[in-house]
Amino acid sequence: MDERDWLTDRFEEHRPRLRGVAYRMLGSASEADDAVQDAWLRVSRADTSGVDNLGAWLTTVVGRICLNMLRARRQRREDPLDVRLPDPVVEPEPGADPERQAVLADSVGLALLVVLETLTPAERLAFVLHDMFAVPFDEIAPMIDRTPTAARQLASRARRRVRGQAPAPDADLARQRAVVDAFLAAARDGDIEALVVVLDPDAVLRSDGGATRARHTVVLTGARTVAGQAVTFGRLFPYARPALVNGAAGVVVVADGRPLSVMGFTVSGGRVAAIDVLTDPERLRRLDLAGLDGRPGGAC
Repeated sequence: MDERDWLTDRFEEHRPRLRGVAYRMLGSASEADDAVQDAWLRVSRADTSGVDNLGAWLTTVVGRICLNMLRARRQRREDPLDVRLPDPVVEPEPGADPERQAVLADSVGLALLVVLETLTPAERLAFVLHDMFAVPFDEIAPMIDRTPTAARQLASRARRRVRGQAPAPDADLARQRAVVDAFLAAARDGDIEALVVVLDPDAVLRSDGGATRARHTVVLTGARTVAGQAVTFGRLFPYARPALVNGAAGVVVVADGRPLSVMGFTVSGGRVAAIDVLTDPERLRRLDLAGLDGRPGGAC
């Protein structure tokens, strides 16, 4: 095996981790794939003979690429306060199989990704690489032209925001599904009081309709406000199909074989704490929803 074949094999071994880093950094599956491919193009032309830890080195390469992509994105964004929902990862729900509980351990919920979107690129890099992938601050600091102490402070600031705005989901997937089903039933029946009971008092609803809408994302807060909005689209819930959305209980709403929305739920403390709804037709078309939208296919 020559050196290039060896490097190709090692890169493919690390690809799942690298894609995980890029998805958490960018919140976009397609951009994550682009970042990993860009990393390969750079790595394939580099001299790796002096690299002791290839996995760590590849992680920093992908991190730098994502950092540049985030900075370019912020420069292009006309309204920096507009919240964009990340691309959800959707797969058919396997049922109450206890072995599938492991899915949650390695998943990043939509609510968490939304909070990550509000961080500065440097904060996001420091938090994702250190807290999610155990990269030392000594290695993160040069990527953002900061000292290790400053990098630690960036991650700490990001961590406080995440803890305050992205509640940890309940670990029991079957319990999550029961709470989501109760929410859907109450919304379908137009039962505001039942909805308020199943919603956390500080529940948040985010709905991203895409660039064709006057406001890309609508954000509503408070159980009664969210409940009032839920009953307005409760008529669609008979078309809701259970799915895993970023490893948690969610639904895909399908009518006449066409996906109308993907809804991710964050169930925390036995109540719905956050609902993230993607209704952007263009982005829905790009999602792999085989087996959920009436087309033949397997897991996404």
